[in-house]
Amino acid sequence: MDDNFAIQLFEGKKVRFVWDEEKEKYYFAVVDIVQVLTESADATAYWRKLKQRLKAEGNETVTNCHALKLS
Repeated sequence: MDDNFAIQLFEGKKVRFVWDEEKEKYYFAVVDIVQVLTESADATAYWRKLKQRLKAEGNETVTNCHALKLS
């Protein structure tokens, strides 16, 4: 396993993240954060629907990417 990739527990739930040494930034899996904050049964579907609603409102901060593999 890459030393820059890890899983942390937040309130007993797994949150995947990657540390970018060059940029000195953490990148977290959005779906994991959504799961922790909403306690949704299907965080992926929740995030997909939220992106749809934001786009319909004219918000362009979300990408057109459905998901990226983050082990």
